[in-house]
This record gives sequence, structure tokens and C-alpha cells, in this order.
Amino acid sequence: MAEASVTDDERQGMERPAGTSASAEGRRADPTVTAGPTVTAGPREDDGPDAGTDDSVSPASGAPRSGTDVAPDAPVPARGRRSRRRPLRLLAALGVLAAVGGAAAAGTQFGDRGSGSESEDSGLPPATAEVARQTLRDSLTADGELGYGTSVTATGRIPGTVTRLPDADERITRGEDLYRVDDTPVALMYGSVPAYRALREGVEGADVKQLESNLEALGYDGFTVDDDFTGGTADAVREWQEDQGLEETGVVDLGRIVFAPAAVRVDSLETEEGAATGPGQKVLSYTATAQAVTVELDTADQRLAKTGSKVTVGLPDGTSVDGRVSGITTEVVAGEGAGAEPTTQVKVLVVLDGEKAQKAAESYVLASVDVSFTAGERENVLTVPVAALVALPEGGFGVEVVEGKETRYVPVETGLFADGRVEISGDGIAVGTIVGVPG
Repeated sequence: MAEASVTDDERQGMERPAGTSASAEGRRADPTVTAGPTVTAGPREDDGPDAGTDDSVSPASGAPRSGTDVAPDAPVPARGRRSRRRPLRLLAALGVLAAVGGAAAAGTQFGDRGSGSESEDSGLPPATAEVARQTLRDSLTADGELGYGTSVTATGRIPGTVTRLPDADERITRGEDLYRVDDTPVALMYGSVPAYRALREGVEGADVKQLESNLEALGYDGFTVDDDFTGGTADAVREWQEDQGLEETGVVDLGRIVFAPAAVRVDSLETEEGAATGPGQKVLSYTATAQAVTVELDTADQRLAKTGSKVTVGLPDGTSVDGRVSGITTEVVAGEGAGAEPTTQVKVLVVLDGEKAQKAAESYVLASVDVSFTAGERENVLTVPVAALVALPEGGFGVEVVEGKETRYVPVETGLFADGRVEISGDGIAVGTIVGVPG
């Protein structure tokens, strides 16, 4: 890729818009973005031999000062960030790209830096940074609540009187009573399709297959597990009804079974024994039996959470366990106060993976935890502060390479943006290469 070399004499002859300097502020990324390892002020013509070594600027990322604490090719660890506790650097980085592109469209030209300061008179950028080799991680650490995940409400379908309710926190498995109405059971069975109709001979569908799978698991036979409710299925239902103390009709009435994905834990009771119930009446709420973490993310961070992606959960005692994103929902929350705008929240459900993780968390029924998401990672890549990117007149991005008292613009390819830095590659770009950064 072509490189443009610019000397001091050539800069003096270049035309530039009034009030701008050759540091090309209009084309360079927003200087308010925090980025990267040490940024040092450029040398001035009247400085001594130690010029540029005492004017270091420590960025918010906390990277060591260049040339003092770390060798040029030493890896620089990338940090994650916490949601809602400090500005989102990745979003700022993307905003920088928009600002850079807008400046390029405005048609600003590389030219004389003017005489606003000694660094501008020297033709050098007001500050510099070194290209570093490191691992970049697009990551976020968010606050989560350890519990049992989303609560589901079971509503009545069969009219009558509630004669038995389970205890809060009780576990109920396949075939057991969830509650009783007029001393007859409302049973729990496993399945993802909610009960929505009576099941009898001649009907077809996924709910039929679901029922037959449960009957088979409970020890009943004489039918094929498929979508068809046959005479064999009806016979198995009659056997089940006999065991439950129900009238042996061969028909499963709507409301006699509650389907849930797996065993449930009773979360709370919505009625009491002796109360009347019927269609639409809340009876109780339940959750899964395995502990899970609920995390609220801003919509801008939704890219970090993908169903099935792995996360790390930090427990109150400092132990870290593995987790996995099992579900993502979006909710609109009404604004507080008159005229307040509603906000959108992304709720992420994280399950703890494996017995080891569940055992580590079992002593914390409800607790605040840290959840670390990683959307992208690039190992052993060359990086610069995002603010070092320049929009080139011919299109694309570059960096202003500083070589002694001269600079040249080198086109670069960009990769991952994370934590105020950007992955770059290009001809002549190597560890320790000095690039200009806005002051």
C-alpha cells in the first residue's frame, strides 16, 4: 500500500482551512477517547536531549509508561469493563470511527500545522504512542443476581376448591402432584409445549407426542410415541387415570396436566388451601431447580450475549465458575416520572455449567455475582490507541508514523476494537513504531 511522506518544507506550502493544524484534527478520531499504552508529548525544537521523556501521559487504561516499565514487545494485558459503572470504551471507539469518517467527507487536507505551539512549529504531532503487541478482548463484566432464573406462573383450568398446595422451595418431578383441586391431582409432566386443549383419541400434534413420551417414561405402554393419539394411547391414559384416582375416560382434560421443561422448584404461592379456583386463576409460580444468574444489559452491549456462549461467573467468595447463556429477552421499561422516556433492557439468563459449578453456588440461595462476557478476542496482534487512526483522503484508515522530525501517513487495515485500542496491520507497522495521537 502506498505511503505519503510529508516534510517540514512541504507542509509550509500546503493549503489548509483557517484555524486548523496539520495534525488534521478533523480527520483524526475523537481526542477524548481514552486509549492504549503510554502517550508522550512530541519533542520540541528547543528541548534538551531528554525531551519527550518527562511529559508522559498515563492513560485511563493503566498501561505502563513506554520505555520505562515494559519492553516494546512485552504483552500488554487488555482489561474488561463493568457495565453502568464507567463509560463504555468500545462504544466510544465506534463513535470515533464515525467522527473520523465525517471529517474525511468534509474535505480537510494534510497541511501546515500552524504556529499555535512549539510542537506545531516543529511539524510533529502534539503527542505520540508506540505500536504495541498484545491480546485484545472485547469484554464486559456485569452485575448479576444468582437465583433460579425466570419464574413461571401456573394458572388454574379446572374449577373447584384448592385442597392441597406444595411448600415454597419444594421440588416436584415428572408425574407428581403440582397441586390438588377437589382432592384430585393436577400433575406435572415434562415438555416445551404448554397444555392448551383436551387430548383424546383422534387428535394429532406435538402435545400428543409430549404426553406419550411422559406416559412411556412413567412405565405405561401399548402405544407408539408419535404425534397420533390412538386407541393404544387412550388405554394407557385410562391406566394412568386409575392410578391417580381419576375417572377412567381415556381423555386428558385441559388443566389436568401442567407441562414444564424439567423438574420445577416452587417459588411462591398465589392462593391458599380452601380457596376457590378456576380458569385463569393464579395458583403458584415455579422456577427451574438448577441455580442460574439473571443479568441486565444495556442494548448497546447485547452483542456480547449470544445464546450458548460461555461466560465466567464470579461468586461472592471469589470463586469463579463456568456458565452458559441459555436465554435472552428484551423488555421495555416505562420511564419514571411525568414525560420520562421508556428504556429498553436486555435480560440474559446464565446457567451454571456442571455439578462443580452448581455445588460451588449451592450455599448462595440469592446473591449478587459478577458475570464476565467476551464477544471477541485477538491474540498477539499489533495495536494502537483508537485516537491514532486517521481517515485518508483516498479512503480507508491510516496512522501518522513519526520518524525523527518527519512524519508520513501509512495506510492500515483495522481489526478488533476493544478497551480504547484497535488492532492494525500494514507495511512498515511493527512493535515500537511511533505514531501520532491528538493532544
